[in-house]
Amino acid sequence: MYDIIIVGAGTAGLSAAIYGVRAGKSVLVLEGGTYGGQIINTPAIENYPGIKNISGYEFATNLYEQAKELGAEIQFKKVTGIRSEKDRKLVITEDQEYECRSVILATGAKNKPLGIEHEQELIGAGISYCATCDGAFYRGKDVAVIGGGNTALEDAIFLSAYCRKVYIVHRRDTFRGEERLLNTLKKKENVEFVLHSRVTQLLADDSLHGVILQDMNGENERKLDIKGLFVAIGQIPENLAFSEYVDLDQGGYIVGKEDCKTKADGIFVAGDCRTKTVRQLATAAADGAIAALAACEYIG
Repeated sequence: MYDIIIVGAGTAGLSAAIYGVRAGKSVLVLEGGTYGGQIINTPAIENYPGIKNISGYEFATNLYEQAKELGAEIQFKKVTGIRSEKDRKLVITEDQEYECRSVILATGAKNKPLGIEHEQELIGAGISYCATCDGAFYRGKDVAVIGGGNTALEDAIFLSAYCRKVYIVHRRDTFRGEERLLNTLKKKENVEFVLHSRVTQLLADDSLHGVILQDMNGENERKLDIKGLFVAIGQIPENLAFSEYVDLDQGGYIVGKEDCKTKADGIFVAGDCRTKTVRQLATAAADGAIAALAACEYIG
């Protein structure tokens, strides 16, 4: 029986693992994909305290190796559910059940799709949710980025170094992203802002060759001849498997305050999957530390 099982090997989950093993607890991390979470695809991290500049891949790898070297066990298995019994918790994967005294849910969130016709079938053929993964394929071509937060602005900056033209399409007239990123984009000659607009149609044969935009008043349409469409409109959590034991808000995020406790004794939550205002690398790491220490206190 493990003292703590952590579901998710992103920044929050691995930070929790580090704090758990340093407190002398046996820790198992279960991850259905790869370690690192979304940050692993970020080309440059410049806002993490104490680190001037580091790639997302290097940051995530350092965190992963640190957790393993300290003694955390990490297995790459998808968790399909949990079960809480009187004196133990059971964490269920597709082929095994694991016993533990406490659980930390650090499942993160995945990219939110546009939800328009032909989007799914064009993934990899013009549609992407990761500019740093796929941007180099569009060198010298015209592309568009959809969104108004930091991710969209960072994607546009990255793509502007490869692509002939980068359109930034946003539903509003103002951006949620940092002013510093916005100012960087405004100085780039190959970047054009298309505001108060949304994508209504994808134009494609075997691959994407354009999109139809409509202004938010529904009055005017515009066609963009592009080869790549990078979607950065937010994330959606995957927490339904745990809804029997924890409360979810309307967006599917696990209800938990800054103490990272859920309504269930011995079940904690950390990182982007939690109800919170700020979802940043630093806050994910902080959640991981808080959740691990709370789990250690619960175990005794």
